[in-house]
Amino acid sequence: MLVYNADTGLIQALMHAVHKQVRPETYPCSLCALTYGAVSMRGDWKRYWRALEPQVDFYHRDDFTEDFPALGTGGLREVALPSILLSEGGEEPRVLIAKQELDAMADVHALMARVSKALGVDAPTDQTAPSAA
Repeated sequence: MLVYNADTGLIQALMHAVHKQVRPETYPCSLCALTYGAVSMRGDWKRYWRALEPQVDFYHRDDFTEDFPALGTGGLREVALPSILLSEGGEEPRVLIAKQELDAMADVHALMARVSKALGVDAPTDQTAPSAA
């Protein structure tokens, strides 16, 4: 599951789109910056995650906190956001790629390669979808 460091809602989305363009150096969600252009998801990223098994779930900070209160904002085991987590067999999600690593990534292709490595699938080549290793 991908958890963005942003809340849901149209107003919030507009504010984030403007913030990314005007002050990208202070934008608080590196996952958004990596995977979205000005207003829409990057096509190569969308193709990539659609091909992943199992299905990828997307959360914003507020709905993640609602569904996983112990891991969400103010929770006992609060996860720094943004983060990519993995949930297997109904267990509590665990961090797969932490905020610090996402913050340091150069582009969406580095993100796709890192996700592939973490999941043990073939890394995409020239924007192709991943396949099981």
